Amino acid sequence: MNLHVKTLSLMTWRSRFLEESFWSLEETAALAKQLPLKSPSENIFLHIVDLSDPKQIWKFVENFKQEHKLHVLINNAGCMVNKRELTEDGLEKNFAANTLGVYILTTGLIPVLEKEHDPRVQKGLGSCSSVQGLGMRSVSWSIQITVSSGGMLVQKLNTNDLQSERTPFDGTMVYAQNKRQQVVLTERWAQGHPAIHFSSMHPGWADTPGVRQAMPGFHARFGDRLRSEAQGADTMLWLALSSAAAAQPSGRFFQDRKPVSTHLPLATASSSPAEEEKLIEILEQLAQTFK
Repeated sequence: MNLHVKTLSLMTWRSRFLEESFWSLEETAALAKQLPLKSPSENIFLHIVDLSDPKQIWKFVENFKQEHKLHVLINNAGCMVNKRELTEDGLEKNFAANTLGVYILTTGLIPVLEKEHDPRVQKGLGSCSSVQGLGMRSVSWSIQITVSSGGMLVQKLNTNDLQSERTPFDGTMVYAQNKRQQVVLTERWAQGHPAIHFSSMHPGWADTPGVRQAMPGFHARFGDRLRSEAQGADTMLWLALSSAAAAQPSGRFFQDRKPVSTHLPLATASSSPAEEEKLIEILEQLAQTFK
């Protein structure tokens, strides 16, 4: 699948609270050079944004809106901090990057996406990573992908403790809860913005630097069975580029190029409209305090 891009913006984040970035600037630049760009006027821009910093995201969004059009938005950044820590703004770190950061970036750029014909926004669920992609393409599609984990299948939306203040802290379960929140947001955005095609996806467990750092025990046990990074990205690219994907209803959740359920059989993880609305209200109130 060739990626025909006129302009590509890569946004990476340098976390202040992880021991080291999952991707260095050099690695991100090298990744950009490997993309099969075909346009003679191709442009690649690298933006450094900390997705755990709401004020920095708002600033990026406002600048981006003034300078660019947008057809494709790929949210592919995530973190798993295994003990409860706070950002400089007093936000629990996993929530700040995985949920609030994604909410601000997406809602901030929705007006830009809605200006384009047949835009698609996709959220991709998979293992930890730290690269965002924003593409202006020669075709009129838009996509947003947030890479998370299939662990969200064991989590029911919980709006009563979004920042893990009242229950014993388990980084893996907090991360999974964040990813459930992302799926719910994707479904709600699809309902509220019919001009944009939203989707979410799970890439399967891939052997990424994020998994190796955040889940060393899991990686040691299952490392030889994990997918490559390219295999993990396959459905993400298919959703961004394929006309077959565009024919799917907006808001669906995909794995291996197929729509799949967001809940396990016989599970009681479904959330009510009132619970989902409460999530959006809380995120919107928080987001506006940092604008």
